[in-house]
Amino acid sequence: MKRVILIVLDSLGIGALPDANTYGDEGANTLGNILKAKPDLAIPNLAEMGLGWIEGVSGISKPDEPIGTFGRLAERSMGKDTITGHWEIAGLYTEVPFKTFEKFPADFIQRYEEAIGVETLGNYAASGTEIIKELGPLHEKTGKPIIYTSADSVFQIAVNTDVVPLEVLYRYCEIAREMLVGDVQVGRVIARPFVERDGVYTRTSDRKDYAVSPSGKTVLDHINDSGMTVFAVGKISDIFNGQGITESVHTKSNMDGVDQTLLAMNQDFSGIIFANLVDFDSLYGHRRDAAGYGKALEDFDLRLPELKAALREEDILILCADHGNDPGHTGWDHTREYVPVLLYGASINTGINLGTRSSFADIAATIAEYLSVEAPVIGQSFLVMAAAVVEE
Repeated sequence: MKRVILIVLDSLGIGALPDANTYGDEGANTLGNILKAKPDLAIPNLAEMGLGWIEGVSGISKPDEPIGTFGRLAERSMGKDTITGHWEIAGLYTEVPFKTFEKFPADFIQRYEEAIGVETLGNYAASGTEIIKELGPLHEKTGKPIIYTSADSVFQIAVNTDVVPLEVLYRYCEIAREMLVGDVQVGRVIARPFVERDGVYTRTSDRKDYAVSPSGKTVLDHINDSGMTVFAVGKISDIFNGQGITESVHTKSNMDGVDQTLLAMNQDFSGIIFANLVDFDSLYGHRRDAAGYGKALEDFDLRLPELKAALREEDILILCADHGNDPGHTGWDHTREYVPVLLYGASINTGINLGTRSSFADIAATIAEYLSVEAPVIGQSFLVMAAAVVEE
């Protein structure tokens, strides 16, 4: 009963890609700047798997005998957003990046306001936590939803759920998703609920993403088509708009994501558990909180032994990221970076360096080969390097 447990440490980049300058991200290094802010970063379990041995990574201890296989991946697709990264991890190439906006056209906003029956606030690129502090009081007086975007291809709608009910926010998002096509198509519409308590604005865990459907089949479809299970944890189902997903569960935090992954691992099925731990990105990368990011990494590292202990004989654990979000970089947005890949399991070699791979899709190709399903269109499997040879 073969299974792959694939966990995305959302935004854990490890150094700028060669084309990072074209995205305004020259010199970006998410992990490197976390270490500058928190030089005592304690992630011994990630280090034991081989994180410190990956090309370009420094400041992480390098055990003489890493217990995992390790390497770094370059993004082949154009862009640096969540959908592009995850789709490529699943074996789908995005040649034309999703559109981004500084603000959405006035005529579209007018049509959208007519569709939802209320005027809106904002409509500019901003940090989500900053714009709700800035426009929150006016929103609470008027009930008008806050619209904002970023360097990602997103249309985000924020409301205080004490003012506008959550189900109304979701309806606003569903209408936006239907309307954002053609010249104004974006990768995701995101519901951003928040509350205010004593002047402090806090986003809640009821976020919901409304993504465009993948432009083709991914390894998730191939696994599903073969009769195996694709169990999505966190925002994975949203990112793929449910395509190829068998079961899914949303999560409230990184630690809840780990809990839900462990619960899924306790079930009996073959296939894949695909989890996203979003706090690294949403709570720390976008907020440029390097010390907080480091603490979140330490918290995850403390849970790694549980994940390893829950692995069955034919399970493979794969850790990776989908882009960077350098907390030491300018602005508030993702950064174009290499990402790590770490593999562990009874059938995985120890101490093997995969080097630098040319696509995130090498993960999909490796998963496809391991589970004996159709390979994705792009990606080269590294299973022959990673898999331990068992002598008869």
